[in-house]
Amino acid sequence: MKEELIDVLDENGIKTGEILTRKEVHKRGLWHRIIVVAIINDKNEVLIQQRSDNKDKNPGKWDISVTGHLSAGQDSLTAATREISEEVSVSLGYSVEVKDFRFMFSFRKEEKVSEEHYDRQFYDFFILRQNGLTTDNLRFQASEVQAIKFVSISELNDMREQNILVPRDECYDELANYLFRM
Repeated sequence: MKEELIDVLDENGIKTGEILTRKEVHKRGLWHRIIVVAIINDKNEVLIQQRSDNKDKNPGKWDISVTGHLSAGQDSLTAATREISEEVSVSLGYSVEVKDFRFMFSFRKEEKVSEEHYDRQFYDFFILRQNGLTTDNLRFQASEVQAIKFVSISELNDMREQNILVPRDECYDELANYLFRM
């Protein structure tokens, strides 16, 4: 399998022109961009996924609907659409379009995962509202995700308190504010 190439960014989120493998970017602790998408159904429930136990970071933890790195040359909306099709896709007759995404905000975060993995990431957070979604009409990539479910914002907050969610407090707080306004 060909290793994913990603754009290296400076501390302000501007592309440096350097393109490296994802592994090398994490090993060297270089800045790069990822997307985070919260998919919300018509009941104002959030789709969450349980990360595969085989993942090197946060294995087995529950996470927001979709996350992923931007491939080299990709913009955030294109990456969000790609990640949805890779991780969680919907039965035939359904497609996600760029116009369906609502950009919420960007932020940056640094985290040392291990001696060989240092995250320095700019996050672009989107919300995708999709009516009629249930876990029955969704399928997921088994190598990435071991389970999916829809939860209310109060259930999501309970999971945060239990420390069984991937730490993305900035996104969860914004999501709670968004759903509270609905």
